[in-house]
Amino acid sequence: MLAEIITIGDEILIGQIVDTNSAWMAKELNLIGIKVKQITSVSDDAEHITEALALAEKRAKVILITGGLGPTKDDITKITLAKYFNMGFRRDEATLAHITEIFRRHNRPMIESNNMQADVPDGCTVIKNENGTAPCMWFEHNGNIIVSMPGVPFEMMYLMQEQILPRLKESFKLPFIVHKTILTANIGESFLAVEIEQIENSLPEHIKLAYLPKLGQVRLRLSSTGPEETVLKEEVEYYAQQIIAKVKKYVVVEEDIALEKAILNIMNERKLTLSTAESCTGGYIAQLITQHPGCSSVYIGGAVVYSNKLKESVLGVNPETLNNHGAVSEQTVKEMALGALTHFRTDYAVAVTGVAGPDGGTPGKPVGTVWIAVASSSRVIARLFNFGNKRAQNIERSAIAALTMILNELNQYGD
Repeated sequence: MLAEIITIGDEILIGQIVDTNSAWMAKELNLIGIKVKQITSVSDDAEHITEALALAEKRAKVILITGGLGPTKDDITKITLAKYFNMGFRRDEATLAHITEIFRRHNRPMIESNNMQADVPDGCTVIKNENGTAPCMWFEHNGNIIVSMPGVPFEMMYLMQEQILPRLKESFKLPFIVHKTILTANIGESFLAVEIEQIENSLPEHIKLAYLPKLGQVRLRLSSTGPEETVLKEEVEYYAQQIIAKVKKYVVVEEDIALEKAILNIMNERKLTLSTAESCTGGYIAQLITQHPGCSSVYIGGAVVYSNKLKESVLGVNPETLNNHGAVSEQTVKEMALGALTHFRTDYAVAVTGVAGPDGGTPGKPVGTVWIAVASSSRVIARLFNFGNKRAQNIERSAIAALTMILNELNQYGD
């Protein structure tokens, strides 16, 4: 079963907002056995919308549309769909009552453009939008299902989870799709492919292996589609365990989670705590960690110490160390890590200092020079990294390298 996603809005095409809706919808559709064939973004232009929809109907049975359902003149999706399906309009009384209640609850007056949001193509099925004023519209055309939803993410997500996905499952006999993800670190994609080449070559036709590389990490995803979910799970697990046994020293976790989440889970299970001391990464490591609910059981906090004065006053770095070796040095980063460990009273601490760029490099310490240290009660280790000359990439690479070093310490000395 194939689907297409069409997102509508000039704001997407000019880069004013990022289309997160499509990625989320594709993931949810995949979980129920519907594969996304194509994702298209079009402007608020009737001709563009019509063309995209006509092409999508030739390729897919399910077309999901988001955006262009607001009360202003640039929101033309509803009018365009009515013309495309050769439908007139009717005022949906249930939608009008819902909109009226929202405005009453917020003590706001209704104007005509708000009333008109209850006008829908007369051949569609209206699905109530509990979280907004724009109704969701379900069309059936030439054996296809076309659904038009608001572009506001939390409105779209609620509609998908509570209404659209259940209805799609009722409308089609869908196959099962089973995934198994293995997160690896400390090995490049090409080297990983060589290590597991024989296993990959032995996979049956219905099981696919995908390599999903990211800075310092590679996710291996096994996917299988078929009518028997239990059989699929057993087969995928069989080959997953073969891969894990082959590259065991590089395996972080056997599930589709972020590197920092895997670290949080390990430390939480062992009742260990963590703190951070960041210079060139500017709090990015802390941001990665704190995006996960429940992180406070492990992550105590940290400090962003750009200046030498803060390195001294907050972390207790010796001024002589800074004078003799500089802020970007093995000696300094070790004292930063030990300072965080001592001052924040955690079981582990990680520290990063470097030259993120694009300025600030020297012949001896060019842009991309980064020192990272991990400290615990038993030892402190430091590593020198030489990244590139792109600031954003240097910050991300430094954070991933720091997290990988924490993971390595946990695996070797963390009990």
